[in-house]
Amino acid sequence: METNNHNENITTDLLRSVGITKGFTVWMTFLLIALGACLYAYSIQLSTGLGVTGLRDYVSWGMYISTFVFFVATSLIGMLISAVLGLSGAKWITPITRIAEIIALAFAAVAGLVIVSDMGRPDRLINVFIYGRFQSPILWDVTVVTTYVAISTLLLYIPMIPDIALCSKRLTNAPKWQQLTYKILSLNWKGNAKQVATIEMAVRILLILIVPVALAIHTVTSWLFASTTRAGWNSTIFGPYFVSGAFVAGGAAVIIAMYFFRTNYKLHEYITDKHFDKMGKLLVLVSLVYLYFNINEFLVPAYKLEKAEAHHLHELFTGKYAIMFWLAQIFGLILPIILLLFKQMRKALPMLLIAISVFIASWFKRYLIVVPTQEYPFLPVQYVPENFIVYSPTIIETSVTLAAFILVLIIITVLSKIFPVIPVMETIHEHDDNK
Repeated sequence: METNNHNENITTDLLRSVGITKGFTVWMTFLLIALGACLYAYSIQLSTGLGVTGLRDYVSWGMYISTFVFFVATSLIGMLISAVLGLSGAKWITPITRIAEIIALAFAAVAGLVIVSDMGRPDRLINVFIYGRFQSPILWDVTVVTTYVAISTLLLYIPMIPDIALCSKRLTNAPKWQQLTYKILSLNWKGNAKQVATIEMAVRILLILIVPVALAIHTVTSWLFASTTRAGWNSTIFGPYFVSGAFVAGGAAVIIAMYFFRTNYKLHEYITDKHFDKMGKLLVLVSLVYLYFNINEFLVPAYKLEKAEAHHLHELFTGKYAIMFWLAQIFGLILPIILLLFKQMRKALPMLLIAISVFIASWFKRYLIVVPTQEYPFLPVQYVPENFIVYSPTIIETSVTLAAFILVLIIITVLSKIFPVIPVMETIHEHDDNK
């Protein structure tokens, strides 16, 4: 009887956040209005051309590609939490696996749209699939991004089927469209042994498949840069450099989401200080790996000091981009590592502030990877306007970039209000196993 009561309490707590509330309506209204304003900016770009952005002949990749790389990076956290830690048997990840998968799906899905925003003629995107050449890393990138979105969707949906069936049974006061959604997506779930075994097998297969796909998605993205001879991109370690940085950005995103879901949905009993402590340690680990690759990435060319590399490093360390570079390194890597070594800093609120700092710095880190090297080509720049050489994002470009972040927030918000953000049945089973 006591177990049944406790299971009922868990179910009630975790389903409390599901449903349309006044706060949700206000928040979504704000997001949709902001998205509408940003889409208006994109309509101007679409009708006028990329000339309304700061992109020119020399700097042809700017905020859009920086955001694409950042979104792809953040999406890798789903693989790290669910697959790597899940397959290794870490039980503490249960309350945050779905949060990580929601973040992974949202960022990976919107990453593709960011690429479209960087195209002057998005109607020609279909040509990548029709005329794409196997030798082109762009074709590989499109393929792995699409595959990763598909696997992430399945990895979010399939383990959630028992919870969807529970929502269909318990949330009888939900709007009819929501009840119909639950009924369709629950796939006539009864919870018998055969269904449970099928889901467990499917999830395990997906967890194994997503590891190489997730590593490929950011490795291939890095090859788009590393396959050139530009100073700053011409690196043999760009693959692991990008992947390690991806875990840092994604870890920060999960910590931010954990804090807001725990606070807004009153989930303090399920997302505890222990989970923040574990995520803090995990963030230190991936940050140390990323720090190693940062040192390697800058130390080797600094030692050789070839002409192009010397100019690039000078602009990063002491030149035009020095302030942005050092702020990104200090507040996105060095200071978080030092602070998170102390247990009192691995509490909810300090972790939130540190994660926000890391998250913002991670975007600027991608900006520093993408933009500076294009401003210093090998051939002399002569007889062109200054704005063809020096990149400066415009209001239109910034607005379109913000649209991508707003769309990610919309996806995360909607998914978290239609489905429980913490796995209900897994939490119940874990509690029963611990008794």
